[in-house]
Amino acid sequence: MIDKLLRHAPGSPVARIYRFLRNPVETQERVLRQLLVKASGTEWGRRLSFQALSEEPDVFDAYRNAVPLHSYEDLRPDIDRVRQREPDVMWPGTVSDFAVSSGTASSGKIIPVSRDTLMANKRFSMGIMYNYVARTGNLKFLGGKFLSLPGRIDEDPAHPGTYIGEVSGLQARYAPAFVQKYAQAVTNETLFIPNWEEKLDAIVRQTVSMDVRTAAMVPTWALVLFEQLLDRYSHSTGRRAETVRDIWPNFRVFFSGGVALASYRELLEEQLGRGEVDFLEAYGASEGFFAFQLDRTHTDMVLHLDNSIYYEFLPVDAGTTDSRKTLAEVEVGVRYQMFVSTASGLWAYGVGDVVRFTSVRPYRIEVAGRTGEMIDKYGEAVFGDEARAALKEACEIAGRTIIDYHIAPLPPARDRLPSHEWFVEFETPPENLDSFAELLDNYLQRVNRHYKIRREARAFDVPRVVSVPRGTFYRWMAQSRASVSAQSKVPRMSEERKMANKLRELIGTG
Repeated sequence: MIDKLLRHAPGSPVARIYRFLRNPVETQERVLRQLLVKASGTEWGRRLSFQALSEEPDVFDAYRNAVPLHSYEDLRPDIDRVRQREPDVMWPGTVSDFAVSSGTASSGKIIPVSRDTLMANKRFSMGIMYNYVARTGNLKFLGGKFLSLPGRIDEDPAHPGTYIGEVSGLQARYAPAFVQKYAQAVTNETLFIPNWEEKLDAIVRQTVSMDVRTAAMVPTWALVLFEQLLDRYSHSTGRRAETVRDIWPNFRVFFSGGVALASYRELLEEQLGRGEVDFLEAYGASEGFFAFQLDRTHTDMVLHLDNSIYYEFLPVDAGTTDSRKTLAEVEVGVRYQMFVSTASGLWAYGVGDVVRFTSVRPYRIEVAGRTGEMIDKYGEAVFGDEARAALKEACEIAGRTIIDYHIAPLPPARDRLPSHEWFVEFETPPENLDSFAELLDNYLQRVNRHYKIRREARAFDVPRVVSVPRGTFYRWMAQSRASVSAQSKVPRMSEERKMANKLRELIGTG
């Protein structure tokens, strides 16, 4: 009954989802034409003849031929002008909100986030929630409080009248008044406390006695927050809570984003209450919100095709940008760099992620990693998704759970071949790290032809696994970043050893 109501209600976000599932390519065509028409009067629109492109019978091909693929450096000069509040440069009007995609506000990637994108992101989030209700019939979680852990935002002193920070913080700032007043577990004043540790402590103190029923946050920080919650409850009541649901008995749904859920789900289930909480994953970035888990039976995510974003895909191994693909041209199993055109004036912009389609009916994807998330120092060409899968299999066989990890090349020496060094923070380390390394090696030889050839030729050695103490990666972030926040992430792979060497310092090895 609830499913039918939400699927057919006019303007329902669930109805929007079902429409693009039925007509994916047609939806993307409509989105592209709408973006081009709306931006036709901007500098970019006039220079690239957006209005004429929008009227072409094959708008996909016309756009592909007229608008080249762009990196951030291509757009930086115009984004700097947008930050100065110049109107109608890339998107109509002025933009007052900016997301720090990487780096710092002075030197990193600063992404303009228009009101149109903020509204699209809000529809996306509401769509995930209502879709969950439609598919499960579960309304109980709506009766309690909702807890999020957004990142920090600040008024930009260099550009008065604008705000800059993490996109999750921008979204929280524009949350509907009724949500802030009646649904949020804590106020925005608490959520925007500048010091990260102080913010976590304040959230725990304020929510330990609340009826929190759902949460949306990055899994890495959820682990930290829930651990502090369990400690706070024990100290304040004198009773030990085994799981979060001992404290929040009505907790029902965990909405995950920011990093891959798979690496953290088992630990979160232990903290929350195994088998008692539903997990739903979403995939978003500073540039927009892209995909979400349609139901509980599929861990891959459906690409949201009606969220004011037009998608294009470039095969990772393509030798030229002439190989860029539209949605209708993608193939299952191929790794693609993803490019987006958005309602913030990003045109054919590379978000830096690699995705792989698991299905085209509907269009489901897995995030295979970042474009730079590969180590090919010695011709081994190991991708981030392969490393994650190797760890997953090794942990299943060894009966272990990981918290975080980082992989770096290990150069050859007089007594060893080149290999990879895996720094792994285990919940409980395996008794034999060499055996665990062999499990990683066996998996990579099965799935990666380049790696196998080098192993068989005795040009490459078995990985070296270093078990680091609990909290090591948090200490690394605290020492290497100006500030720790909701967006802070552990780099999974690097062809340089800067991070690896710092980790060795932290654990006291040479």
